[in-house]
Amino acid sequence: MPDRTHLPLVRVAALVALLAGGVIAVPAAATDRVVIVQPGDTLSEIAVKEGVSLAQLRALNGIADPNRIYVGQRLRVTGQVDSPTAATTASAPAPRIHVVARGETLTGIARKYGSTITAIARANGISRPSFIRVGQRLTIPGAASATATVAPATAAAAPAPRIHVVARGETLSGIAVHYGSTVAAIAKANGISRPSLIRVGQRLTIPGVAGAPAGTMPASIASLMATREDVAAIIRAAAKAHGVPVAFALAVAWQESGWRANVVSHAGAVGVMQLTPATADWVASTMLGHGIKLRDASSNVEAGVVLLRHYLDRYHGDRRLTLAAYYQGQTAADRHGVFRMTRPYIASILGLEKLLGG
Repeated sequence: MPDRTHLPLVRVAALVALLAGGVIAVPAAATDRVVIVQPGDTLSEIAVKEGVSLAQLRALNGIADPNRIYVGQRLRVTGQVDSPTAATTASAPAPRIHVVARGETLTGIARKYGSTITAIARANGISRPSFIRVGQRLTIPGAASATATVAPATAAAAPAPRIHVVARGETLSGIAVHYGSTVAAIAKANGISRPSLIRVGQRLTIPGVAGAPAGTMPASIASLMATREDVAAIIRAAAKAHGVPVAFALAVAWQESGWRANVVSHAGAVGVMQLTPATADWVASTMLGHGIKLRDASSNVEAGVVLLRHYLDRYHGDRRLTLAAYYQGQTAADRHGVFRMTRPYIASILGLEKLLGG
């Protein structure tokens, strides 16, 4: 049951925001799509979820200060910007310095300052948004400079959408990276409520509005990776310990599980590195010399990384054959090389490896 004693505070917060001049009411046309701000929402999160830029969301709603939105506010996410607003004409505030504390992520820091991961990464020359260190001094760009002013969405025709047929081994994040789009945009265009569930042969409409240039990490994926930095740190440590290229190990783990320890596939593969119990037993007895706890992130990652090391040695550093063995099995890779169905899986991982610094 909700605590009704706090409801007046919400109204007061909304009134303060309005009186402070942070929000200009912009009427929505009948054809405009509108969302309602929920408790805990931030403008940057809404922009990512709806597949629009933060600058466009501010311009559509006349928002000068992205920190000043309130519960129950109606925000336009589509439509035309009829005239310049405070969001596009205000001068940029001076940048601030943030010192990274233990446990912080770039996602949380961006949310705190009403900025974006992309803007902070660009301002500090960060190529891997999932990797920041305790004590690092980050320049937080001013709100206006954090997102470049963009032209109204109706000023130029969007490129035509494309159709992608899902192949075995592909994930929505890998497909988004390939087309320079975002998971949110593709999911929305295809009515996908659970982005982790796509099927082989499914025809996906790839919207013509790109969330990031091809060859760069889409902001939505970088943001998601930042929330799973604890697992990424385990992968990096294991890769360094066993001489596996770090970006390669990170890419394999992301393709397999999205850096999640609690994932179990329909084939019974478990955890971050998606190992079957039979494979884990083989790795434990022939490579590690000790047992493996598949549902423990550290144990699972160690086993998967050691298996990658084994395949890299067996195939003399050939990443394609290494990935084929990881996906198809060693015997199949030895006898038949790379199966056709494995090619998209390999392409996705090698693409991710480049984006992760490989």
